[in-house]
Amino acid sequence: MSSIAGSHGPGRPMWEMSLGEFLDAAVRQNPDKIFVEMAGEKVTYWQLQLSVGRTASMFQDLGVAPGDRVGLFMPNCLEYLYCWFGLSLLGAISVPINTAYKRDETAYILNDAEAVGLVTHHTLVSVAQEASALASSVRHRLVVAEGSPSGPPFGNGEEEGDGWTSLADALSKAQPLTSPAPVSPNSVSMLVYTSGTTGNPKGVMVSHQMYVAAGQGFAHWTQATPDDRFFTCLPFFHANVQYYSTMGSLAAGATLVVVDRFSASRFWDQVRAANATVVNFIGMMMPVLSKQPETPQDRDNQVRLFYGSPAFPPEFLEAFQERFGTDIIVGFGMTETCYGTIEGIGDRRRPSSSGAPRRHPDRRFENHVRISDSESGEPVPTGMVGEITIKNPAVMSGYWRNEEQTRQSLRDGWLYTGDLGWMDEDGYLFFVDRKKDIIRRRGENISSQEVEDVIKRHPDVLDCAVIAVPSELGEDEVKAYVARRQESRLEPAEVVYWCAEHLAYFKVPRYLELRDELPRTPSLRVRKDLLRQERDDLTQGCFDREAAGIRIR
Repeated sequence: MSSIAGSHGPGRPMWEMSLGEFLDAAVRQNPDKIFVEMAGEKVTYWQLQLSVGRTASMFQDLGVAPGDRVGLFMPNCLEYLYCWFGLSLLGAISVPINTAYKRDETAYILNDAEAVGLVTHHTLVSVAQEASALASSVRHRLVVAEGSPSGPPFGNGEEEGDGWTSLADALSKAQPLTSPAPVSPNSVSMLVYTSGTTGNPKGVMVSHQMYVAAGQGFAHWTQATPDDRFFTCLPFFHANVQYYSTMGSLAAGATLVVVDRFSASRFWDQVRAANATVVNFIGMMMPVLSKQPETPQDRDNQVRLFYGSPAFPPEFLEAFQERFGTDIIVGFGMTETCYGTIEGIGDRRRPSSSGAPRRHPDRRFENHVRISDSESGEPVPTGMVGEITIKNPAVMSGYWRNEEQTRQSLRDGWLYTGDLGWMDEDGYLFFVDRKKDIIRRRGENISSQEVEDVIKRHPDVLDCAVIAVPSELGEDEVKAYVARRQESRLEPAEVVYWCAEHLAYFKVPRYLELRDELPRTPSLRVRKDLLRQERDDLTQGCFDREAAGIRIR
């Protein structure tokens, strides 16, 4: 435990720290070690701390005060880290904004957070300008310039324009950081807005100690050491990168290697170039990688561990691990809490399980995961499906200025996740589906994820999304959107027969649409909400197995 950065003083829980204290502890362990490598630049722990201090001083000079919110609308870049940690030093709050957002979506976040400032990137300044013009609370507008840190913000020789100031210029004028007031570990460090698939996005209030506990836990779960090199291709506005890659590297004294985005064709070359040892993944990354053409270099990598979600069938895990010579562990977590469940390295696998409740290296940290009745909150019997609920010191304090949603999600100290699952007699979690994605057909409940998992195993399928559509008989029918591999000649009927071979008859999709690609968030999750909104009648213009005369029973 002592090798993981944190508070080790008598009587003080290890995770009860502000981000500033956590950074101090990490720097003390090895100030000259490289902390992050990104876009050809290498920054040591000490250099990170220096840049963070300068950035905090800049915000302080601008008048940003404790509790103020500042939007971060940038792709992966070093300035993202400097602003996040710099604002945290002051007790101010970062508001990461999805880089795929357009004017109105960005303006909604700025207005909901009542952001006093916005930091953007020259590639996004057009959207940022339009959005901030609709947000009267925004007083400070900073832009990361093209090219060198001292380059012009718009790439046209101007140092300022339309109310925007070069971030590099602002930093160059910053005075030495005066001693900021101490920041409570319970203070909010970030408002992380969850994707708005059921209405407008909600701002999850993530405290300093949530981030600290996440990093300490991730270093513990992955058995990380300072020799490890954490690799991520996920965006900084995503909680996965914040909780695990960034904080885990700090806790372990390791090096973080960041690339701009996931590319299946470039992935292994990037991993090899990074000498990566631990890789984070989400969603469709692993199935897509598994369906790339095999090469003699597949096992030419130093990756000892992949971590992510969701759980995979045993045959997929075995094939992936054998082909690429690496291990995989999976877990269940969410923005609202970085502590759910996780598999242990070397533990006996429970097929399709997301592991047991996560543990912190400080045994005083208690994490409880149980399956509850959504209405009464009472625990349900072992093996029965119910809502996954979680209780620990690293649960959000609520949704920003949204008392109704907070009341629904936080009850009696428990976080109601909105996800359905069951646990076995040993406390291992088995995820079933999002409550809103459960399909009700002919009196049977169908997990969309279960159907998706089967379809994804077809050799000609890259990815898929399964949703409910109305049935003329009442309740729902099952519809699948299927993304084929390039040059595949896959036909809808083949998918139907594949499903019929592996699923009960009532789970087999009636409707199918074949696509070259599916709409995604920048964090690679399929946008089911967009699929549901494509047209009024989602059963028209697609393959209907009943109309085609295919009988599966």
